[in-house]
Amino acid sequence: MVRRSQQDNMLIEWDVGIPMDDGLVVRADVFRPAAEGKWPVLLTYGPYAKGLAFQKGYPSAWANMISGHPDVASGSSNKYQNWEVVDPEKWVPHGYVCVRVDSRGTGRSPGTIDHFSPRETRDFYQCIEWAGVQPWSSGNVGLNGVSYYGINQWHVASLQPPHLKAMCIWEGAADWYRDMTHHGGILSTFWANWYDMQVKTVQYGLGERGPRSAVTGALVCGDETLSDQELARNRASFGDEILAHPLDDDYHKSRSPDWSKVTVPFLSAANWGGQGLHPRGNFEGFVRAASQQKWLECHGLEHWTHFYTDYGRELQRRFFDFHLKGEANGWDEQPKVQLQVRHVDKFVERHETGWPLPSTRWTEFYLDPRNQTLSLQPPAEEAEISFAAGGDGLTFMSEPLADETEITGPLATRLRISSSTEDADIFLVFRVFTADLREVTFLGAIDPHTPVAQGWLRASHRKLDGKLSKPYRPYHSHDEVQPLQPGKPVDLAVELWPTSIVVPKGYRIALSVRGKDYVWQTSTGAKLSNFKNELLGCGPFLHDDPRDRLQRLFAGTTTLHFDRRGSCSLLLPIIPPR
Repeated sequence: MVRRSQQDNMLIEWDVGIPMDDGLVVRADVFRPAAEGKWPVLLTYGPYAKGLAFQKGYPSAWANMISGHPDVASGSSNKYQNWEVVDPEKWVPHGYVCVRVDSRGTGRSPGTIDHFSPRETRDFYQCIEWAGVQPWSSGNVGLNGVSYYGINQWHVASLQPPHLKAMCIWEGAADWYRDMTHHGGILSTFWANWYDMQVKTVQYGLGERGPRSAVTGALVCGDETLSDQELARNRASFGDEILAHPLDDDYHKSRSPDWSKVTVPFLSAANWGGQGLHPRGNFEGFVRAASQQKWLECHGLEHWTHFYTDYGRELQRRFFDFHLKGEANGWDEQPKVQLQVRHVDKFVERHETGWPLPSTRWTEFYLDPRNQTLSLQPPAEEAEISFAAGGDGLTFMSEPLADETEITGPLATRLRISSSTEDADIFLVFRVFTADLREVTFLGAIDPHTPVAQGWLRASHRKLDGKLSKPYRPYHSHDEVQPLQPGKPVDLAVELWPTSIVVPKGYRIALSVRGKDYVWQTSTGAKLSNFKNELLGCGPFLHDDPRDRLQRLFAGTTTLHFDRRGSCSLLLPIIPPR
């Protein structure tokens, strides 16, 4: 039953039913202006339960955010704050309707959970079209949200819903295989753990076993209370399904966007510190989507923070006011790229005309085996260095930089390797060190000690897509396994995700070639309430599932092979000083 209330200068409808084409009804909360009229709509569709308060569901993230950024909580009662979606108290007064939909099988929407599936994308499409024809709607629907609520924007945009007029993808990955489930072909354990911590806890049917809304008192996870067996039948076996699809097959492709069909105007907002999940999709979307009206922004700090700060919210509003309301606010003159360029102690805003940056000086540094250095000249002689395939590997470090140096853009590495087994996993970490050799890390999207950039590749997945690969962004097909012959060298091209850092004079840059995930230090004590593991440098984006990394394939010895032509090198996007 739909409940209505007028409070906090909004008309609110709770649990509005939106029928799907298979007869299932998903539930939405609608926040709209109290005055009569037709308004543009900001809609989100996702699994985190519309009735679960940010403060209750994600207490550590909320506390950290408002303590460091008081503007987030200012000007709102914060009663309607939800994880990764807009605060209606900061949008409805400006003439927007905010619609929050619980995705199929979660919160107060019944059904079977199957994340990012074609079924879920069709549901999202139908929610957009429903919102576009309501009596309070102007017919212009925009999408806005973080992470899950950004990822599925790419997907639904591929279906081109007629009422979708603009979208803001705030830290939203895109490619289900390359960005999310298999980094360089190596399984990420993130999604299975995320499922346990953030979805099963708000599945429809928890009923009385679940939380209640702090605003309405309603059961967040539906009025039915189902057994554990019934709940299990109503959700996909998510981690096992991902494991069962080690190549980029139809399972992954059906959960990824078709860039040729993403034509709606959009703002893609990335996070430099999001290594392991989102930024690759934000940059790929900006470059590859067919839309003629697209903008890129990139920032730092935690992955939820700037979505809620005045900086992020005002940027979003300018974008939506122009595209959904038709306001002449100058957005059409907004530079295509807005960067918060990262320094070791601050961020500096700068505008650019394209990505990668047109002024980039692509500069190759060679891995030199003599003293494990990075050099602008290839090695003087051939050599080999071996390391334990499951170990900390080797680090190649430059001399102190003679000048302040900006590195902003995608990175790539060429390696020649061999293995004592039929495969090898390569973990690359681009690092910065002070003059006295202390590593510089950053408050990342999740982890408080995130390195500057990371890349991954399973050697048997080294096959490149000839059409999509570029020297600065190798693109792997991931459509077949090409085993190694033990002891025989092969050449690898490895993508490192885009980054930005202005390295001070006298500091050093370094590349680590590892056989396992980066670890900043063995214990940090850093944890968040919504993740299982201690945060040691990679956040929750780990690659340690023994079912994916069999001992017989990945516990041998890996050897780097060097020659005078520079078979092992690092390509950096150096930005000349202004």
